[in-house]
Amino acid sequence: MSWHIYLPIAHHSVLLPALIGLGFLVGILSGLFGVGGGFLMTPLLIMIGIPPTVAAASDSNQIVAASTSGTLAHYRLGNVDFKMGWCLLIGGIIGSVVGVQIIKVLRQMGNADFLITITYVVMLGGVGGYMFLESLQGLRKTSTEPAKPAAKKKSAYVRLIRRLPYKTRFAKSGIVLSPIVPLVLGGGVGILAAIMGVGGGFIMVPVMVYLLRMPMHVVVGTSLFQILFTCISVTILQAYFNQTVDVFLALLLLIGSTSGAQVGTKLGKKLNADQLKILLASLVLIVMAKMLISLVLKPDVLLS
Repeated sequence: MSWHIYLPIAHHSVLLPALIGLGFLVGILSGLFGVGGGFLMTPLLIMIGIPPTVAAASDSNQIVAASTSGTLAHYRLGNVDFKMGWCLLIGGIIGSVVGVQIIKVLRQMGNADFLITITYVVMLGGVGGYMFLESLQGLRKTSTEPAKPAAKKKSAYVRLIRRLPYKTRFAKSGIVLSPIVPLVLGGGVGILAAIMGVGGGFIMVPVMVYLLRMPMHVVVGTSLFQILFTCISVTILQAYFNQTVDVFLALLLLIGSTSGAQVGTKLGKKLNADQLKILLASLVLIVMAKMLISLVLKPDVLLS
């Protein structure tokens, strides 16, 4: 009995247990870090021969299942800030519309695959490097004697945020700021979600921690809530405009991802914030290095 199956939209034959296993791995990441897992899944699908545009669009589809499972698990723990989530979501949907149109134009020009790959390398390297260094500093501080906090000059970003109108209190996150901030940040993540085929969690989580100053346990649940609806939007738009969603591929991935998300949520309760961040950063940097190597090395087949 052959375990290989043929994917009609991707025009590629793959090993069935491998796809389900990849889905389970993505589900664990979803529940553990509050990310959709697309930043890992899309490159892995590309590595096994799935065209980048199909990998990105189909992965957005399966992330819907993983993030639904993870959101429900964190909702039971009281870790979802729905007010913040809706602000991020509205911006994310607007951004995803823009991103899908960018992919449509680039596909017509023949440059979409290169854009997806190079965007991954740049974003993964920047976000992963910053998170890794910041988390290392956090772990070192906890292992040494507490020092007196030094007076810091307020950054231009902080001064800008304080000048914005319509200040709103986000009770679950314990912060007060203008809804304009999460709307704009959500829009940027939505564009990247469409281009890269991800829920944007690996970018949104650092944004929520470092720019919105939300506590890590609320960040994970709220990020999954925003990812869920952003990926629903991206999937519908990609299927309608670009016809790149392989439903059969997405179905096989989500079989594993729904159960994996529950496992990841339970594991996340056993780790502190800095440990979670440094694990996520390490994973991001490993994937970035692999994709960068694939860009600079001479391919075995020059025409494909």
